[in-house]
Amino acid sequence: MDESVPVASSIDSLYAPEALEVQQQRWTRLVDVFKESYGNKSPSFVARSPGRVNIIGEHIDYSLYEVLPMAIATDVLIAVSYLPHDASDQGAKISLANIDPKKFKPADFAVSKDGNVEIDASTHEWTNYFKAGLRGASGLLRRKNPDFSPSSMQILVDGTVPAGGGLSSSAAFVCASALAVLRSNKVEHVSKRELVELAIVSERSVGVNSGGMDQAASVFSIKGDALSVSFSPQLHAEAIAFPKLEPPITFMIAQSFVASDKHVTAPECYNLRVVECSLAADVMAAALKFKLPDDASPLSHSLRGLQTAYFSSTGEDATPKEQLQKMLALVQEILPKSQGYTLEDIASLLSLPASTLWENITAEFPIRASRFLLAQRATHVFSEALRVLEFKSLLQQQQQPSEPNSDLLPRLGALMNSTQSSCRDVYDCSCPELDRLCAIAREAGAYGSRLTGAGWGGCSVHLVPKDQVDAVRAAWVERYYRVRDPGISEEKLKEAVVISEPGPGSMM
Repeated sequence: MDESVPVASSIDSLYAPEALEVQQQRWTRLVDVFKESYGNKSPSFVARSPGRVNIIGEHIDYSLYEVLPMAIATDVLIAVSYLPHDASDQGAKISLANIDPKKFKPADFAVSKDGNVEIDASTHEWTNYFKAGLRGASGLLRRKNPDFSPSSMQILVDGTVPAGGGLSSSAAFVCASALAVLRSNKVEHVSKRELVELAIVSERSVGVNSGGMDQAASVFSIKGDALSVSFSPQLHAEAIAFPKLEPPITFMIAQSFVASDKHVTAPECYNLRVVECSLAADVMAAALKFKLPDDASPLSHSLRGLQTAYFSSTGEDATPKEQLQKMLALVQEILPKSQGYTLEDIASLLSLPASTLWENITAEFPIRASRFLLAQRATHVFSEALRVLEFKSLLQQQQQPSEPNSDLLPRLGALMNSTQSSCRDVYDCSCPELDRLCAIAREAGAYGSRLTGAGWGGCSVHLVPKDQVDAVRAAWVERYYRVRDPGISEEKLKEAVVISEPGPGSMM
């Protein structure tokens, strides 16, 4: 985990063999357009960070629970030329362009001598994501060298991670941006841990209480493996190998084509869930008569922190599974209001004025809600954390590839299906289109199907035996995509479904 971001001299290790020709053309075009944009100058390097698909562990990273994502082949590329800081200069100049200038307009902006840059989170500008990475990287560089001054940079961006698709395009962009800034400012060996830690905080500056899974998956992932990411007591990532089976384990990703940009819908969706989880932890702690210590979660109090504090205070000896089961029981005892809690209800339980509570939970990010469904959100988080434990245990038990467990895939799939049910019925983050994609896939032969990413649209992920891939794809085309859009093009159908193998993380 403390190793450096790798440096590669070719793209052969980044993509599947069958994709190399197309990717080589894409990288060549990136360099050619860079030269056209910046006076026939070649880029000094290219920073790359991939998107991710979360296999299991949905909406629990910001409560500091373990998740199991993997990197995918779609990625963000940032071609860079840089000019080291001149002591006579007052700051740096950034020229930022995109391979698609009609959709993403070029921008030039100045950076102060100490590397600070202003970000207006109320405007949904694509340049904010680069600025977020720049701000985080500059902060790290200042801490290491108080006399740090930023380099000027010329930049061209190309991304294939669909925006609003639930595959973490924003995290890939912020991670690649921070990596580009660090390398442009003479950091030869960029620590993966430092890159992830600064990217987690950086993305919050564009208006989302991100938890950390997306950034960890984009940076730490190892080709061929899933990634186990835990956040308590500190950030930790380890590769989890998939067993070799016949037919092989295959993950299919299907787009719903319902755009759900969590940075736009955050006040009523993503950020509200973060607040509800933190409030559930506070209310339960108050009922149990102990104070939660601050932790690394977005609002400093988490359900994972509640679990740790409870068992520290009681001295009970329990396994992780038993601890989570106890937490679920406590939810039923302490949070009985199935219709939710008003702000005034919660303020009373916490012995705070309602105005003070509102200021506390909206200090960083806006939310909109008349009721807070604390019991439902805590129930999902604790039960999903249990499913992650079981999923990881099943993978680790599969030690003998020559003697596969015949019910492994059905058991893994059942856990994914349970996650989808919880996201739909308890956490309220699915939508009819995602539900439909999952139902069709299961009927066509998928073992497990669930939304991935923030939800409310975006993508779904499906565990499918390789010999059923064509059947599942055909079922989606006939029963979802052509029903939703009878005139859908073949090109868009190719974009709709991706067969994914675990890919490598960030690279230069």
